[in-house]
Amino acid sequence: MRYFNFKPKAVRRVSASALAALLLAGCASAPHQSAGRRQPLATLELPAQPGDDATAQVLAAEFALQHGDAKTAAGDYAKAASHSDDPEIARRAVELNLAIQDEPGASASLARWQALGATPHDLASARAQVAMLHGDRDKAAREFGILLASGKVDDWKTFGRALLQARDPALAGVLLEQLAPASKMPVDEGLWVGFSQLGEKLGRHAYARQLADAAVKRFGGTRSLLWSAQMKLAAGDGAAAKALLARALAAHPDDTELRMTYAALLGQDGDNAGAERVLASGKQDAQTWAARVAFAARANDKALLAKLYSQLKRAPEDIRQDSAFLLGQLAELLDRDNEALAWYAQVDGDDEHAFDAQARSAVLLDKAGRHDEAHRRARDLQQDYADDPDQLRRAFELDAELYVKAGDASSAVAVFGRGLHALPDDRDLLYGRGLSEAQAGNTAAAIADFRRVLDQKPDDVDAMNALGYTLADSGQDLTEAAQLLGKALKAKPKDPAIIDSWGWLQYRQGHPDEAARTLQRAWSLSKDADIGVHLGEVLWKLGEREQAQAVFAQVRKIDPSNRQLRATLQRLQP
Repeated sequence: MRYFNFKPKAVRRVSASALAALLLAGCASAPHQSAGRRQPLATLELPAQPGDDATAQVLAAEFALQHGDAKTAAGDYAKAASHSDDPEIARRAVELNLAIQDEPGASASLARWQALGATPHDLASARAQVAMLHGDRDKAAREFGILLASGKVDDWKTFGRALLQARDPALAGVLLEQLAPASKMPVDEGLWVGFSQLGEKLGRHAYARQLADAAVKRFGGTRSLLWSAQMKLAAGDGAAAKALLARALAAHPDDTELRMTYAALLGQDGDNAGAERVLASGKQDAQTWAARVAFAARANDKALLAKLYSQLKRAPEDIRQDSAFLLGQLAELLDRDNEALAWYAQVDGDDEHAFDAQARSAVLLDKAGRHDEAHRRARDLQQDYADDPDQLRRAFELDAELYVKAGDASSAVAVFGRGLHALPDDRDLLYGRGLSEAQAGNTAAAIADFRRVLDQKPDDVDAMNALGYTLADSGQDLTEAAQLLGKALKAKPKDPAIIDSWGWLQYRQGHPDEAARTLQRAWSLSKDADIGVHLGEVLWKLGEREQAQAVFAQVRKIDPSNRQLRATLQRLQP
C-alpha cells in the first residue's frame, strides 16, 4: 500500500533532448498527417453549378478526411480532378495518393496535373516521391534537383518532408546526403538544424554531426548550439555538451530554454547547487522557480530552500498563484504546516496539482489532530474525482491510510470496501485491504485478498511478499510461504521488506540463527521500525538481550508509537 509521506515534488526532469526539441523544425509534418488538417474547400475556386461532379467529389473527399479515411479521400479527389480543370484539385489528389503511398493513383493524378499546366518545378517533388516508391534513386535525385534549384527555403522544406515520410528510410538517407550538403543549402539556421536532425532520424549519424557542427560554426545561434549539445550528450561527451551550452548561455543569458537545459545537464552530473545558480540568474517564471526548488531539494540544502521560500513568497502575484502548490510543499518541508495549508487552499480547482493539494491538506489536518476534517477532505476527493479512476483510487487509499495511522484497521478495511464497490477488483485496493485485514487480525480475509491480486497478476512481487509473509506469520503454510517469498526475493534481491519477510519465515521455520543474519541485512538496508521489531525479537529469543534492547531503543526513536513494538514487548516481557 502506498503511504503519503511527504517528498518534495520535483519538476519533470528536463533534458537537453526535451528542451532542445527542434526535431525537424519546419520539416516535421508528413503529408499523410497534414492531409486531414488542410481545407481545400476554403481556398479552391470550384465551379458553382448545382450537381457539378467535381464539387460533389471534393465535398465527399473532405468528409472522408474529417473521419480519418485518407484512402477514400484520395480516390474522391482523383475523381474530382478528372472532372475539373482546376490544377489545385489535381495537386491535392497527388498529395493524398502519395500520402497513402498509392503509386498508380499518384501517377495518374500527376498526369492530370501536368495536363492542366503544372510546371516541372511544381511536379518535381511528386515525381521524385513516385520514383522513391519505385526505388529509382537516380530519377528521384534528378527530380528533387529540379525542386531545389530554386534555392528557396520552402522548397527545401518540401524536400525534407518528402524524405521524412518516405517508405524506404535507407533510400531517403542516401538522397539526403547526396543532395543536401551544407555547401548547397540556403543560409538558414533552422533549416540546417532541421536537416541535421533529419539525418539523425534516418540513421545518417556522420552527416548529422557534420551538419550540426557546420551550423554552430556558421550561425552559432541558440538552435544550433542546443542541437549540437544534444548530439554531444548522446555521444557520451558531456564536457563538450556543457561547453556548447555555456557558450550559448553567455550569448543569450535571458534565454529560459537554454538556462533550463544547462541546469538539467549540471543536475545530471550531480551539481545540483550549480544548476540552481544557473537558474537563479535571469528572468524568473513558475517553471524556473519549480526547477530551482527541485535542485535545492536534491542538494538537501535546507538553508537554500528556506531562502527560496522567502523569495518566492515575494514574487509577482501571477507567479505566486501559479506556484501555490510549490509554496505549500516548501512550507511543509520547512515544518510550517499552517502556512502549507494556506498555500494548498489557494491551488485552483483546475490546476494540475489540485488533487495533490487537497490530499496533502488532509495529511496535515490529520497531523494537527483534526482527524474528522482530514477524513472529510478525503471523502470530498472521492466525490470530486468519481469519474477519474486513478485519482479516485488514491482518494480511497488516502482515507484508509489515515485510519491505519490512527491504529483503526477495521475502519480502513471499510474504506477499502467502499473503494472496491466503486472500482471492482482493483488490484491496488485489494492489496491495501489485504494489508489492513492482516493488521486487524482478519488473516483469512487478508489471504483471500492477496490471492485475488495474484489471480489477476501472478507476477505481482508485492502481493507475493504480502501473502508469503502473512502465511509465515500465521504459521498456516510455511511451504507455500517459502515458495512465494523465494520468487519475490529472486525478483527483488535487495528489497529490505522482502528480505525481512524471508528472515521472519526462517524464524517461523525454527532457524533463529539464519533469521538473525537475514534480518540484520534487512535492518542495515532500511531502518524501518517493523524490521527492527522482528530483529529485536529474534535476538531476544537467541539470548542476545542487550543487542535486542539496543534495537528496540532505535525503533522507539524511529516510531515512538509503534504498535507492533508494544505488542512484541508485552509478549516478551509479560
